[in-house]
Amino acid sequence: DEPAAGLDPRGRDEILGNIRTYQQTKSKTVILISHSMEDMARYSDELIVLKDSTLLLKGSLKEVFQQADIIKDAGLRLPQVTRVMLALKKKGLDVDTSVYTVEDAFKRLTDRRRSSC
Repeated sequence: DEPAAGLDPRGRDEILGNIRTYQQTKSKTVILISHSMEDMARYSDELIVLKDSTLLLKGSLKEVFQQADIIKDAGLRLPQVTRVMLALKKKGLDVDTSVYTVEDAFKRLTDRRRSSC
């Protein structure tokens, strides 16, 4: 439960990275519990969102993060980079809003820039 709570960013990345390595090398299912959607976006393939022991959402990152209102109702926030991309889209920019990590946003934006040159 909340394995990275209270850790500095380096410690958080280290412990979550170790959990991910364990999951991948041992081919095991790992259940992480966190309020940090940034962490969930970086280290999860599927999400379950609960509120007061009630299942609100279950699915891939894209399926779950497309339900911003339900995420908010659960007392959670979309990853910050996703919120930025949604704001850019709202301002009229043609951006992909199914971006959940800074690394993915950087890659998509730089790939797009290269292809338009």
